[in-house]
Amino acid sequence: MRYLMLMVMLVSSVLIFASAGYAANTPAEVPLFNGKDFSGWKLFIPDPKIDVKTVWSAKDGVVHCEGTSPGYMRTEKPYENYKLTLEWRWAGKPGNNGVLLHIQNEDKVWPKSIEAQLQDQNAGDFFVIDGSDFKEHINKEDRRVPKKAPSNEKPAGEWNKYEIVCDGNTITATVNGLLQNSATEATITKGYIGLQSEGAPIEYRNIVLLPLPGKGTSGAPAAQKKP
Repeated sequence: MRYLMLMVMLVSSVLIFASAGYAANTPAEVPLFNGKDFSGWKLFIPDPKIDVKTVWSAKDGVVHCEGTSPGYMRTEKPYENYKLTLEWRWAGKPGNNGVLLHIQNEDKVWPKSIEAQLQDQNAGDFFVIDGSDFKEHINKEDRRVPKKAPSNEKPAGEWNKYEIVCDGNTITATVNGLLQNSATEATITKGYIGLQSEGAPIEYRNIVLLPLPGKGTSGAPAAQKKP
């Protein structure tokens, strides 16, 4: 009986240590938005006469963007090799917006990046901006690479979910559980993450970054210049 108890204790100890080791090697989610303010973010509007606080506000876990002035909020840190998850909904009449990936160089409208589109009925499209590129962008006369399937967005006022995986030079975009687009051989692979203000009131919540296992997720600072 004593031998059996010792064996049980030994097996239990092994399982506990194995579990602890697995947890230690499993990347933890990084909330990019704390639900109450814009710590960790830069709010950018190119017009110095416009107060960014009239465009963006944060309350009860939700980012509210009036969309009245072109610009974006972007992370203060650059990232690479991650899964980005966020939810969005239209606060009024649906319009245009997007998620900017791998933002480079100076803040401007619009910075070098690859956009995962949020325009109404076009969520999942990719756009190349300011010289960025990827293999599937074949028609150089058009910056847009359309999504793979018809729009699966929810009606205005309901929350949608975006899952964007940036793995080296590959980007995939999943909208409400459906894979809508893939980009390979991207010419930019790390940088800041931005959420646009582009013409229509929109809300964001649950903005979370999950580092990909075994890969660094914080890139060296991009060559950011003050406007």
